[in-house]
Amino acid sequence: KSTTMKMVAGYLTPTRGTARLCGHDVLDEPLAVKRRLGYLPEGAPTYPDMTVTAFLDWVAAIRGFAGAERRARVGRAIGLTSLHDVLYYPIEALSKGFKRRVGLAQALLHDPEVLILDEPTDGLDPNQKHEVRRLITAMAPEKAIVISTHILEEVEAICTRAVVIARGRVVADATPDALAARSRWHNAVTVVVPSDRGEAAASALRKVERFGAVEVAAHGADGAVALSALPRDGAPIEGTVRDALAAAGIAPREMFIERGRLDEVFRELTMREAA
Repeated sequence: KSTTMKMVAGYLTPTRGTARLCGHDVLDEPLAVKRRLGYLPEGAPTYPDMTVTAFLDWVAAIRGFAGAERRARVGRAIGLTSLHDVLYYPIEALSKGFKRRVGLAQALLHDPEVLILDEPTDGLDPNQKHEVRRLITAMAPEKAIVISTHILEEVEAICTRAVVIARGRVVADATPDALAARSRWHNAVTVVVPSDRGEAAASALRKVERFGAVEVAAHGADGAVALSALPRDGAPIEGTVRDALAAAGIAPREMFIERGRLDEVFRELTMREAA
């Protein structure tokens, strides 16, 4: 993933094939590509001895901005990435999370049409991750944004399209919902019942042919038992689960429906490619 991003951004020269950004070939028109591209590489390399504000001002100058427009561009990038508290710190003195935000600020500074972000939330705490995801979601209607991530919850939180790459090959290209639908847990139903009704509930559910499997998911602190019924064909089974338990005289304390598990789908796709 990172290699592909580096080739599109112009950091690596492709040995074959073609890459275009906004209609411009990355080899034939590199400056036209870079004017339209904001790039956050993995690790977000910067000049460690520069302060945050000096670094962003320097990036703005290289981008061709001057005077009031330069100050406005830098101010906007600082505001978007919440860097006000560390403006005059040397970058080398910042935490990993703040360094990541400085890298994101330089990528946003010229308001590019395309953003390529390599692990954009790497090193951020939960609150910072939420803010970066909120920012990406807010910008999405106006920009093409490509991110790489190993955090599958991030895919579900912000992505409208997911591409899975294994050993250099594209093994899936679909919406997160479509990928989740491939999981055997798609439309699975989990119920929580009192401990003394656990075996009876499992027996009642295992008699239903529509279920591909019935698994005991967990035992709660109060002794309650959680059971999961997995559909054989991915079709909704909530009503069937309710009917089976009602016929056995069991009233569940809780019930919820699984969307599907992306981690399971990812493992299946990548392990199949490895095999």
